[in-house]
Amino acid sequence: MSPITNNTMRVKQMNLELVRQALKSMKQGTKSMVAQATGLSVATCGNMLNELLDTGELFELDLEESSGGRPAKLYQYNVNFSYIACMMIQAGVEAHSLTYRVANLAGETISEGSLEAAQMNAGVIEKEVDRLLSLYPQIRAVGIGVPGAVYEGVINLCDIPELVNVPLMDHLHEKHNIGVLIENDMNSTVYGFYRKQEYDEEKSVAVATFVEGSFPGAGIMVDGHIHRGNTRFAGEISFLPFGMSREEQLRQLHNRDTFPHLSAWAISSLIAVMNPETIALTGSLIQPPDVQMIRLECLKYIPEMHMPHLTLLEHPEEDYMYGLITMTLESLSYSLQLVEKRR
Repeated sequence: MSPITNNTMRVKQMNLELVRQALKSMKQGTKSMVAQATGLSVATCGNMLNELLDTGELFELDLEESSGGRPAKLYQYNVNFSYIACMMIQAGVEAHSLTYRVANLAGETISEGSLEAAQMNAGVIEKEVDRLLSLYPQIRAVGIGVPGAVYEGVINLCDIPELVNVPLMDHLHEKHNIGVLIENDMNSTVYGFYRKQEYDEEKSVAVATFVEGSFPGAGIMVDGHIHRGNTRFAGEISFLPFGMSREEQLRQLHNRDTFPHLSAWAISSLIAVMNPETIALTGSLIQPPDVQMIRLECLKYIPEMHMPHLTLLEHPEEDYMYGLITMTLESLSYSLQLVEKRR
């Protein structure tokens, strides 16, 4: 393919995406309204709208009323044109869980459910993906959140050992020819938490979790963007130099006398490195009084003017799933992803 042909195709894809996003945001609109929203010419928008209409991505509604002249055609985006499926994998002390949600292109829930398994391996996840695709063949992408570090689609560190070094993303993509996103659970949670705040300007925030039976972790947003790090290891706060073995760290985290001190070390490190506006604390080891105790402990190391707002995140699963759904929907947006990467 020649560079000119390739560039022409990319421009067309970007224009299609602009029209999609414009109609999604305005619910319904005319060709002129879409042109005004996108900055594209009326003729270009007309071509894009006809193409999306032919594939079923758009509905053509009753003609818009006009005070004079020919009435304009009215279009609406078909949010049920395709679906996504998102799965939250969570580690438990006695059993692990998988919670799924099938959503349309507006993020609206079509179906949801959960299952528990003593052994949570790739086979369990693949079987559930197979089942959902058989029920909803219009699923175009699957998002999977895992309690571990993910690099190039492969989990290399996880609270569920059976998932480590399994090429799950490539396998599912090749088997079903759909988009597959595998994301760290805390990155999904902090992204969901951040998006729900509807900040007027870009902020830096973090969510830190302390869960029974597991090592702590954190999701980090810096100036409105997820910070994953060079090898997607950012946020693995259990590897901070606490001056003790990991076994001793786990023991002290589960001891009510030592928990506030040890967790404050981790939180203080986050504050010193990223200077966030807010840190949300969550996990079964966190109790409401701990928030103030951790704050006071952090003030032994951090000047008060630099202390972020510490808050308790009581229902992290909601932010986790919201973040995962949002990320998976964004993964379908080819051209807008391209624009983001160029910033």
